[in-house]
Amino acid sequence: MAALTNMKKYEIRPATEDDVSLILSFIKELAEYEQALNKVVATEDILRKSLFGEHRYAEVIIGYYNSVPVSFAVYFYNFSTWFGRPGLYLEDIFVKPVYRHKGFARAMLIYLAKLAKERKCGRFEWSVLDWNKSAIRFYKRIGAVPMNEWTVYRLTGDALDKLAAGS
Repeated sequence: MAALTNMKKYEIRPATEDDVSLILSFIKELAEYEQALNKVVATEDILRKSLFGEHRYAEVIIGYYNSVPVSFAVYFYNFSTWFGRPGLYLEDIFVKPVYRHKGFARAMLIYLAKLAKERKCGRFEWSVLDWNKSAIRFYKRIGAVPMNEWTVYRLTGDALDKLAAGS
């Protein structure tokens, strides 16, 4: 029951503009865990504009254990035409390795699920790397189901530029 005791010392708060450097450090830790640190191009300035500027494209929550930041999640809203409602999309969730298996990720997902319900979202979804077996087991334990019939497609860099130019 260590997780229940830990929860008394664990607090989740929405990030503020003052947290931008902390958010970037979490992003880099996550990228390092995913063996993709060299792909991070975000800077504090980019995050400040994207998360707290005139057009806020995503929101962030930070989890604190004994007042120490140990986890974060980045989320935004998509839209379900079938539900006719927004959906909450979890872009990233990360708990520092030494703080894992204490219930913190579950607490963050509960927080976001409640937020999705409060904001009348029709669904709450995210992606997971296929090699991250421990995350997949965890998500299945909480009742999440994989969308096996869907394949994500992405345009970036030159391909995005070419299509935008009509090529």
